[in-house]
Amino acid sequence: MPKAPSPPSQGEPRSQLDAFQAWLTERLAALLDENQVPGAAVAVSLGDVVIDAAAGVLSKDTGVAATPDSVFQIGSITKVWTATLAMQLVDEGKLDLDAPVRDHLPDFKIADDEAAVRITVRQLMCHVSGFEGDFFTDTGQGDDCLEKFVATLGDTPQLFAPGARFSYNNAAYCVLGRIVEVLREKPYDACLREHLFTPLGLTHAATGPYEAILHRAAVGHLRATPDADPRPAPVWALARSNAAAGAMLAMRPRDLLTFARMHLADGLGPDGSRVLGAGSARAMRQPQVDVPPLGLMGDSWGLGWEIFDFPGGTVVGHDGGTIGQSAFLRAVPEHDIAVAVLTNGGDPVALYTEIVGRVLRDLAGIELPALPVPDPEAPSVDASRYVGTYASSAADTVISQDADGRVWAERTPKGIFAEIGGVPERIELVAAGEGTLIAAEPEQGMHRLHSFVGDDGEGHAQFLHTGRADRRVSP
Repeated sequence: MPKAPSPPSQGEPRSQLDAFQAWLTERLAALLDENQVPGAAVAVSLGDVVIDAAAGVLSKDTGVAATPDSVFQIGSITKVWTATLAMQLVDEGKLDLDAPVRDHLPDFKIADDEAAVRITVRQLMCHVSGFEGDFFTDTGQGDDCLEKFVATLGDTPQLFAPGARFSYNNAAYCVLGRIVEVLREKPYDACLREHLFTPLGLTHAATGPYEAILHRAAVGHLRATPDADPRPAPVWALARSNAAAGAMLAMRPRDLLTFARMHLADGLGPDGSRVLGAGSARAMRQPQVDVPPLGLMGDSWGLGWEIFDFPGGTVVGHDGGTIGQSAFLRAVPEHDIAVAVLTNGGDPVALYTEIVGRVLRDLAGIELPALPVPDPEAPSVDASRYVGTYASSAADTVISQDADGRVWAERTPKGIFAEIGGVPERIELVAAGEGTLIAAEPEQGMHRLHSFVGDDGEGHAQFLHTGRADRRVSP
């Protein structure tokens, strides 16, 4: 484990951030060029002082320059907003995290009715409900779209018993968002605006494209092939029915940090008013479930937040990805520091590692661990426990081992992931630790880990875990 850096020298927040601002102004445009990122906007806060910067373009087709006030989609960082809305209801005594979902949604159904009876609100919030979660069914643009979406989950398979293990779940957050709607008696978008946007004083935030168009809005960029240049995506956002999971919330990085700073202040808004109970804010940052070693993801999950146990201190955050846009949010409660990096295509992980790594090191004395890379001396592996087909609604993945002992993963996207440009890929995997293989070649700037967990009773892994647990469907 690398040695943690020395704590940063104390000084006025403005002077500390001025030095970072100068570096960011000098470095950001080059970082974009190096990683084929069309445009990005960044903000950093230390206490009440905030600096921001931007570079590149919002769309390669229009050439409109990115500015610090440009709005980018934040993707699944929205889940922390949804969890916050739910915790406000906990503060008001209207919601019990350990009550069954059916207490509030009596018609909630999935394929396993016994599991549907048992699943709790807390399990939705920390991704341990156990049902498959990558569904993006478009149920229209009406205010009833989330209600209709939840009603489509009746055939959704249960992968494991509620509470048994972590598996990232978009649909679970749609169910959580529907609970918020029912208890507030208003659409999810209205809940966001009334209970978070307004008390936080946000000025550059949008719940969907009709609001985003009022600002300088970034367009996502996709690659037709892994080696192609990123080009503007054919559509701007996913379906409104998935808004509570992260389908279309967009904002400038400074407004995203206003939200993060409220959490760092244990629920107090920028004007000193209480937006969230102090106990609830702290509870959201407490570990609820451990996460398999997956590289970019946290070591554990709280109530909405990812939790990272880095050398030198604990960091909370969340990442988000939509159609060609990627977002990163990290906060250090102990040092009252937050940083947001919003991008619209290319290989954004390098921006995350360099920008966030420098913020954590220089301002908090925390070392951002290097992302995992393949060991060129890694021994060959007996993949008999891993070989087979693993499936989800998002993709089918076939793990095989050839006559030379090389291990391959062939992944075929399905559903919305195929519709928005996902193409079949074949990647080599090499040993990376017990039960874990790593991609030999990088994708979007990182080598993805593949963790094989559970046992099917015949000596084979039950799940291929890459953040989501994809169940084995054939030997």
